[in-house]
Amino acid sequence: MTSNLLYCFICFLLLHVCAWFSTNLQLVSDEAASRSLMIAVALAIPTTLLAYYGTKFGYQALGESAWGVRFFAFAVSYLVFPFLTWWFLGESMFTIKTTLSIFLSFLIIAIQVYL
Repeated sequence: MTSNLLYCFICFLLLHVCAWFSTNLQLVSDEAASRSLMIAVALAIPTTLLAYYGTKFGYQALGESAWGVRFFAFAVSYLVFPFLTWWFLGESMFTIKTTLSIFLSFLIIAIQVYL
């Protein structure tokens, strides 16, 4: 179970990094915007494979629960999105709303893993 959960986490972490760049690279700069659609298309297959394998490993690790995988994937996305948005777009992740959401993401992961 532990290795499947780790593989699940890594797959979803990479998936959400790919998804962030696929959708938000166009906002980073004019130069990035000119290539962003091509990069999004290039990332489509790796992103899909990461989703596939993340779900496969997560389903095994989280008691064969598709809902568990869904909540786990959502929670991992909230660990990735605020950081990348701050780093590349300069939008602070330290608002009360974002901070609480990140905390809730950790809580969701804990609930899915330990309950």
